Amino acid sequence: MELELRHLRTLRTIAEAGSLTRAATVLGLAQPALSAQLRRIERTLGGALFERGRNGVRATALGELVLERTRVVLPAVSELQQEAAEFARGRRQGERLRLGGTHGPLLGALVDRLADAAPGTSLTTRASWSERELAGLLAEGRLDFALTGTCGSAPPPDGTHLVWEEIAVDPVFVMLADTHPLARGREIDLAALADEAWACVPGDGCFADCFTAACARAGFTPRRMYETDTASCVHLVQVGRAVGLCRATFPSTPGLTTRPLAGTPLVWRHLLGWRPAGQRPDTAATVLALSRKAHEDAAARSDGYTRWLAHRGEPAATAHRRTGRASVSARGRDARLP
Repeated sequence: MELELRHLRTLRTIAEAGSLTRAATVLGLAQPALSAQLRRIERTLGGALFERGRNGVRATALGELVLERTRVVLPAVSELQQEAAEFARGRRQGERLRLGGTHGPLLGALVDRLADAAPGTSLTTRASWSERELAGLLAEGRLDFALTGTCGSAPPPDGTHLVWEEIAVDPVFVMLADTHPLARGREIDLAALADEAWACVPGDGCFADCFTAACARAGFTPRRMYETDTASCVHLVQVGRAVGLCRATFPSTPGLTTRPLAGTPLVWRHLLGWRPAGQRPDTAATVLALSRKAHEDAAARSDGYTRWLAHRGEPAATAHRRTGRASVSARGRDARLP
């Protein structure tokens, strides 16, 4: 006899009832039939599961082991059945999209646009600091699309099994406290920041190597790096404890100024990834188009980015896709842009 879920439920009922008589009543069986079923289960599992006594039954050591497993297995199966039913209902009612993204402004903007464009679609999101984790979730079919990025011309993660399309390329700006002496300039030479401490968010791509190389070309090595979450990075900059690097689309924030770096020594390439076998071409095309529109809107809302584009004589709606690329693409441990 093979052990089935109904057998586990029977064992749990016996344990909760405390006697075969009461358990038989709960299960709607005659006691002899329940006793016979219990003996078959015990033979399958290799030993007695309950000790019988005048006051009912008590689990043996083997019984306790099996009952402990039922406390995990039965709720997990019940949850699986519920999720599968919900998924099936969702598929009948409309499409389901699972979106992932590194921390930044585009994921929320993409969700907003998809909600308007496809109101019947069920949308879920997952954020991660790790581009490799997002790529792994795509490859495993646990995400449908992922928004991430790379420094300059560095290759995206898992470029063999996944499709990665460029959304836009942004210059990397520096953020400073409003009271910083350099905050009044139109742009800032990276070399002028040689004595500063830096704040960044974590990651596992190539940006740290790109930044270190850009600093070396500017003639210095960063003296201190605070790696923390976005809110803490902003706070450290606002109080003058550090300066930070950010995407040009970083939103306006009280107490903080963003400025372009002279010569654009660093750029950030926004990417959308998916698994070709798991997506229809029309769905991928729609999500890509909406991602690009979300970036255009973010760029238009950034006063600093708009001024930078105007100085270059480029329209805000298209110029961000033609920005020059950084020359460094070594892969290694990453600090990422807020």
